[in-house]
Amino acid sequence: MSKKLVAYFSAGGVTAKAADILAEAAGADLYEIKPEVPYTKADLNWMDKKSRSTVEMNDLSFRPVIADRNAGVEKYDVIFVGFPIWWYIAPTIINTFLESYDFSGKTVVLFATSGGSGMGKTADGLKGSVAADTVIVEGKLLNGIQSAKDLKEWVDSLDV
Repeated sequence: MSKKLVAYFSAGGVTAKAADILAEAAGADLYEIKPEVPYTKADLNWMDKKSRSTVEMNDLSFRPVIADRNAGVEKYDVIFVGFPIWWYIAPTIINTFLESYDFSGKTVVLFATSGGSGMGKTADGLKGSVAADTVIVEGKLLNGIQSAKDLKEWVDSLDV
């Protein structure tokens, strides 16, 4: 049996709720990816072309600084990485997280929350942020109320 971690970034709390249930269902440890400078409501106003999130997502090379590097990724075989979908992809803080650790030989399973869009090409956009031998699994959207039972069935179906 593999040792699992659920690492997540949540701007408004929705992804955090999904991550909590997923960690319980997967028998995984939980780690929150926090930006060094927390996002304010104004920062997240995607309709404002000058808001922090819009500026960051318009430059996909931008890497927001994370608050700590204490995830202990080296102790895990499977890392579930969760985030809200921003502009049809993962927020660039997820790239920061992935680039901050050595994921060689590990399996990364993506999960996301979204107000309306799907995962799109999220996995493709993250592959360059991990070692070539890291397996990235597309995962799924965890919108709405998820039950631990349903998520356990999903985790078991992944065979990781």
